[in-house]
Amino acid sequence: MNLYLRYFNNETLVTSVDDAIQFLAGIDEIGMTPELEQDIREYAASDVYYPKRYKIRARVYFIIIKTEATTMQDFKDKKALRSHDAEGGAAPRERQYNPSMLRLNEQRAGWYEGTVDFKRVLMVPGTGKFQYRDTHFVAQVKALSPLDCYNRIVEHLRHRVDERSQFPSPKGKNFQYRFLGGAK
Repeated sequence: MNLYLRYFNNETLVTSVDDAIQFLAGIDEIGMTPELEQDIREYAASDVYYPKRYKIRARVYFIIIKTEATTMQDFKDKKALRSHDAEGGAAPRERQYNPSMLRLNEQRAGWYEGTVDFKRVLMVPGTGKFQYRDTHFVAQVKALSPLDCYNRIVEHLRHRVDERSQFPSPKGKNFQYRFLGGAK
């Protein structure tokens, strides 16, 4: 695994953490400290593949990116992306997906129990001002899929609550569903 480092126009592609630290130590504005060195070593040794950004001062950063590119040109041409390996297999570290999220569009007609946690706009009686309140809503709905269940619940609520209320994404943790059984 190689490391790409960039600070304004100073950039390099190195093959070891020691080379990366030496590159950064050569830039006076960065001010290499033992804590920064240790953090860079931990990042390089970890399984994390997203870029890491380090703050130097207000709105000034340097970045480190793990890459499998062997040359700067390969890195610039994005020839070493981590999405799949050369044989076409999956990347070593695959994302973990919530099984219910994968089945969100699965067509299965029947009764669903849907739960939506949303931000409801309510007026405070004493002041006449409005505020958001967390609201938990549960309904049993006849639907074609979990996504259809979500859409029916949200459509029902939109006609009954203030239009400024905020509804969650069906993919998030604020919407859950349970299949109750087929429709008769």
